[in-house]
Amino acid sequence: MNILELFDYAFFRNAVIGSLFASIACGIIGTYVVSRRLVFISGGITHASFGGLGIGFYFSLPPILSAMVFSILSAFGIQWLSRKQGVREDSAIAVFWSLGMAIGIVLTFLTPGYAPNLSEYLFGNILTITRTDIIALIILSIVIILFFALFYNEIISVSFDTEFAKTRRIPTQFIEYSMMLFIAITIVLSIRLVGIVLLMSLITVPQMTANLFTVNFSKIISLSVLFSFVGCISGLFLSYYLNVPSGAFIIFVLILMYFIAKTIKTIILRTSHITIAADTEKQ
Repeated sequence: MNILELFDYAFFRNAVIGSLFASIACGIIGTYVVSRRLVFISGGITHASFGGLGIGFYFSLPPILSAMVFSILSAFGIQWLSRKQGVREDSAIAVFWSLGMAIGIVLTFLTPGYAPNLSEYLFGNILTITRTDIIALIILSIVIILFFALFYNEIISVSFDTEFAKTRRIPTQFIEYSMMLFIAITIVLSIRLVGIVLLMSLITVPQMTANLFTVNFSKIISLSVLFSFVGCISGLFLSYYLNVPSGAFIIFVLILMYFIAKTIKTIILRTSHITIAADTEKQ
């Protein structure tokens, strides 16, 4: 079967469209996460979402919806504990990380009937993305784009120097809590792509790759979206032909892209240094 024939299947088209809008949301939010050094907070929220999945399974609620609510509360809880209660940020992350995992494991075990299929939530399966998931990702992407368009300068100020932003009377708490909300929602809606276990890489690796080429915030966003989408599509096609799990292979491709970009940049820098040194000697 050739590549074009794959698009005859609705589930494959859904996977491609879902990848695009997940890349937009993760590319934008991930840039804020990396610039604010919130990678471990995003990891804590990601793993805390497992508690919401457990609640959904046990009480027969939509798992993604319950995971989203639990993740948002966990994100706000981490922010509240670390900012208002004097708890170290890493300790606050550990509390909600372990709480979410514990609740998820216990309630999943206690769920009556057949044990729920956790593999698509833990490890992801991009081919299970539904039309409802796509609509949710489209809405999220539009809302995030509008929010960044309205508060772009404020977000940059908070990203790089929160204390200085406060002196300029920027509503730092509003920006921080809004961004934590978007981080939580983006994480939950992207779980089907690569799963809870690997999701942290989806909102950090494309940004790391983009940062190799530029330090401009808006350019990092654009390149992150591009790299994320290319990684998702490449991982999707290759996983089909190699018959391996798509979620894990998407992350593998993204990390491979990072190391290739890193190697190319290193070679270019070394070449430029040699050229400059040679020119200096001639002078």
